[in-house]
Amino acid sequence: MTSRYQLVSVTNFYEPRPKLMAETGLDQEPHSWTVIPPQYTLSRHVEVLIGTGSTILVVDSKETVDQRLQQGPFTKMAVSPNGKFLALFTGDGKLWVVSTDFQKNLSEYATKSKIPPQQLVWCGTDSVVLYWDKIVLMVGPFGDWIKFSYEDPIFMVSEIDGVRIMSNDKCELLQKVPAATEEIFTIGSTSPAAMLFDALDHFERKSPKADENIRSIKTELVDAVDCCIEAAGFEFQHYYQRALLKAASFGKCFLDNYNADRFVEMAQSLRVLNAIRYYDIGIPLTYTQYKRLSPEAVVDRLVYRNHHLLAVRIAEYLKVRTDKILIHWACAKIKSSSEDEDTICRMIVEKLIKKPGLSYAEIAKTAYNSGQTRLATKLLDYEPRAADQVPLLMSMEEDEMALLKAIESGDTDLVYMVIFHLKRKLPLGEFFRMINNKPLACSLLEVYCKEQDKELLKDFYYQDDRRVESANVILLEGFEQDDIAERISKLKIAGKTYQDDKERAFEAKATDEGVKLLQMQQQLEKDTHQPFTGLSVSETIYKCTVLGQQSKASKVKSEFKVPDKRVWWIKLRALVEVRDWESLEKFAKSKKSPIVRPMLFVKIGAFKEAGEQAFLNKDMEGLKQVRAKCSNHIVAQEIDSLLAQLSAR
Repeated sequence: MTSRYQLVSVTNFYEPRPKLMAETGLDQEPHSWTVIPPQYTLSRHVEVLIGTGSTILVVDSKETVDQRLQQGPFTKMAVSPNGKFLALFTGDGKLWVVSTDFQKNLSEYATKSKIPPQQLVWCGTDSVVLYWDKIVLMVGPFGDWIKFSYEDPIFMVSEIDGVRIMSNDKCELLQKVPAATEEIFTIGSTSPAAMLFDALDHFERKSPKADENIRSIKTELVDAVDCCIEAAGFEFQHYYQRALLKAASFGKCFLDNYNADRFVEMAQSLRVLNAIRYYDIGIPLTYTQYKRLSPEAVVDRLVYRNHHLLAVRIAEYLKVRTDKILIHWACAKIKSSSEDEDTICRMIVEKLIKKPGLSYAEIAKTAYNSGQTRLATKLLDYEPRAADQVPLLMSMEEDEMALLKAIESGDTDLVYMVIFHLKRKLPLGEFFRMINNKPLACSLLEVYCKEQDKELLKDFYYQDDRRVESANVILLEGFEQDDIAERISKLKIAGKTYQDDKERAFEAKATDEGVKLLQMQQQLEKDTHQPFTGLSVSETIYKCTVLGQQSKASKVKSEFKVPDKRVWWIKLRALVEVRDWESLEKFAKSKKSPIVRPMLFVKIGAFKEAGEQAFLNKDMEGLKQVRAKCSNHIVAQEIDSLLAQLSAR
């Protein structure tokens, strides 16, 4: 609550996100206020109860609701541990208990004191405890009460099963006597559990009364055993714990199919509780609190108090993972030890080496933050997960080692992460020097640069004196240019680079011819106002022929020394394209045509014409091929005759 009576809620301390709650409308300080946790509200949001005037306001994230009560002012209020009940202390000295939705009036008790108590807390969910100077008053649900006196000042803490009372020299637990304990130890009790406990006493004294007791509760023996086990959990003294568990074990002997899991679990729990209740440890948990917390949470508490040995023993006893304990121990050892780094490293590794897969990253980070960089680097050598190892090495500025570890891991994403980190951090020359002798890093950088950063790729090739690769990049850049002049310029640069390498004569010549073709296409575009850029030599000749530019087509042919056969085929396609049948006929009858026409006749089944054409061309091989494929007997005889004539010549 702020000085202007505005409420702000934070529901998660690990990721704190303050949120303003609804306006309270207060203009003066409230008499009292308390919070209902979200898990106990219908809305599943935090609710705040504010006592002001004679009423109570219920505030959540959206609205403020006045309960319009008349019993106030309420000088003290407390919500029960289960969130269902609300205890209020009124201005006229009454203790009033209602449900938290204000629908049920549960009890009222007149304390006869108009002075508000220093503390008002719940004792579990059974009763309410009030504290005035030197007086503690415990009020039950039906108006029953009991008073305790304390000479020294105390402070009370509400628990799920009682109230903890702390003074200057001791810590006490005030709670309602558990039902199981009452059932066994009430004077004159004849409950099955009490009879079983008594039967054990008679058995140890070798009295026949033991058998009589067992026979009398035979039908209820299972309940009696369960009750003794439950009662053992509520005891703090070892004597009664042992006695009750012994009674339960005695009762089990007379049962055929009793599931002993609960007995074993209770024995384990009591062993753990007795260990942490020991005065050197000082965590006086009850069995109920222990089960609510969970064994893992108890181990965590021991770890945070630096009771690592006990934490490890309990974890191993309960079969809980010990990784977190050992890591915390190692971190604490680094912070507190005055020994040299080699000794500390050896001690930590000797302890942790028996736990394969345990992460050393957090330990190394602690060493680095403590100024022990060499120790951190040594510890990271034992880190099995590169994903944890590499980022820490980078934060420690061990860049080269980070790159080596990333490469060793084979994880390309990890290698890329280090490469980009180095690129941002280092000057370009130093960056290239660091990755030059690492083939995987170089290959990955090339792959990235080809897609994303051509300039960096050229710089990389230049510093490594890889001229051919550099020329390849420039050549690709040239072909990506839309402007012809710029493309020609790039190709000339690439061609010059190829010429410097004697083994790249073909690439140099091909690039020069590419430049020449682009220049010719540029001129053709000016003359014909048609697009030519990007076409191959054959396509350029074809387009010139289609456009009727025979002289220009001939010029391209002679410039690039295109074979006659190819040119004739291109011309044939072009004439068919423009449907110039007259030119096509003249072209077909031309004796200079290098196109072998017999096989065209073969394709359409005209074997006679194919043979005649081959004979005219004096093509012995062609004539033999036609004869081999001819299936008509009469035509075959004619072709044999032509073969004989051609052979005679």
